[in-house]
Amino acid sequence: MTGVKKERLFNSFDKPIPPVRYDIQQIPIQQNGEEFIYFYDSLSYATGDFSLPADSQTVLSLLDGNRSIDDLITLSHGEVSKNDLLNYIRYLDENGILQSKFFKHLAKNIEIDYEQSAYHISNTAGISYPNSPTQLISYLNQAFELHEQSEPKEARALFAPHIDPRVGLSAFVKAFSAIRDLQPKKVFILATSHYSGMYNELYDDFPFIVSEKTFQLPNGSIDSNKDFRRMLSPKKWNKIGVSFQDRAHRVEHSIELHLLFLNHIWKHDFEIIPILIGGMDELLYSDESHKQAQMETFAAFLEETYGNDPEAFFLISGDLSHFGKKFGDQEAATSLLPNVEANDQLILSAGASGNPKHLIYAMRETFDKFRICGFPPLVTFLSAFPKLSGEILSYDLWDEQERESAVTFGSILFN
Repeated sequence: MTGVKKERLFNSFDKPIPPVRYDIQQIPIQQNGEEFIYFYDSLSYATGDFSLPADSQTVLSLLDGNRSIDDLITLSHGEVSKNDLLNYIRYLDENGILQSKFFKHLAKNIEIDYEQSAYHISNTAGISYPNSPTQLISYLNQAFELHEQSEPKEARALFAPHIDPRVGLSAFVKAFSAIRDLQPKKVFILATSHYSGMYNELYDDFPFIVSEKTFQLPNGSIDSNKDFRRMLSPKKWNKIGVSFQDRAHRVEHSIELHLLFLNHIWKHDFEIIPILIGGMDELLYSDESHKQAQMETFAAFLEETYGNDPEAFFLISGDLSHFGKKFGDQEAATSLLPNVEANDQLILSAGASGNPKHLIYAMRETFDKFRICGFPPLVTFLSAFPKLSGEILSYDLWDEQERESAVTFGSILFN
């Protein structure tokens, strides 16, 4: 594993075995008639596609941070040796499954490697779409041939989903076909941050997270514009909540999915300013919160610096409602759908109005009961450019029936 010495792996018979990581999901799966436990790590520290036979659950359930190998041996009735059990524990540890000293060093090294790198390598290539450049071109060409396209128009901004293309390809085509004739030189991407909340020590007071990396996708690499940093003094970074410590970008998909389609529809040279935006829940409870002040100051900076820039275009990356049992609701998605659809239309209409207050008031109707992840980037954009009017292009649903859950998503074109 990344630069971490194996000497750090757990290596004791009498010390407590580190517990299984609390932040890793254990998902039962079946393959070729056999049952396995698949370990899903949203932060990608663990070995990818790591799984164990289902009967491993017996041992895993005993790893509570208190028991030692000596303790477990007394429960095994001589069916396994101490050395074999130690090797098994070390195997789990080496693959990033345990909350151990080895894991802490592993995670730290992974983050350092990313932050020191000049590149962001796609997290979604080979999973949500083909990793092969030739196969990807064919895949996207076919998508634009099969799905309904929008008439290309003049525009200043586009609010579009970052849903997995495997379930929302038609929505991407509908949204991005509308801007295929544009040729901006600078593209701001204001995008939902799904992971900054996991790094509170870094981002608690910094909701706007900028990266200056080159984003690499199978259909091309895109450089980040470095002028944005020069426009801001370090003193102003703090005032408006901007961070250039881009750890939250490492496993994020909300920016690169937009770049996938920009690379396909545009052949001219352009640079990006990729900005993740953390939670804005405070706006739902007060008109005078600290987050509100930060957002308004950041928005004013965008409008003042780039509002009249004919070479600048804005992408807003966000989905709409996340609802059903997978997301913590007691009811299945199908029973919640009528209320969700009514609320989504309220949100889309408020967004298209161009007025940030309309969007905030619409969100306060339910206090984000349905988890609208596109709210932070959309309200930030509207606060910067409240005079732009929007046209709703699409509204779609991913119905994950087997998990009684669903996600809605839509798009708005601004001019």
